[in-house]
Amino acid sequence: MRQPRDTATGAILEQMVIAPLLGCKFSVTKQVAVGLRPSGGKQFVDVIASDASGRQILVSLKWQQVSGTAEQKIPYEVICLLEAVRASAGVYGKAYLVLGGEGWTLRPFYTTGGLKKYIEYEPHVEILTLESFVARANRNQL
Repeated sequence: MRQPRDTATGAILEQMVIAPLLGCKFSVTKQVAVGLRPSGGKQFVDVIASDASGRQILVSLKWQQVSGTAEQKIPYEVICLLEAVRASAGVYGKAYLVLGGEGWTLRPFYTTGGLKKYIEYEPHVEILTLESFVARANRNQL
């Protein structure tokens, strides 16, 4: 019998991202459908943050506590976020893919632009560590 997924770490990561957004006066909505993935399924993001001017950003969170398959899913998530931003006709100004946890071996590759050689995702999607995202949010630089 398959064990249910432990989503506790995801909920904690979500709280760690939402707190600085609220501190910068963003309004936050969690677990929102933002369109369709290229495969046809619904695309959900963990957080949509809106500022006072109405600008909205998408935030997708990935936690990797020990080495595993989350790393291999990052390119597809970037493609899905890119499509969500482009298809929104300006509703979503940008998407952030936030990588938390210590189990990543490819995190430096992703956060330093390693995927740019293969996918043209900038300026619509940015891949950040949890620490970088929180620092930017705290400085209101998202």
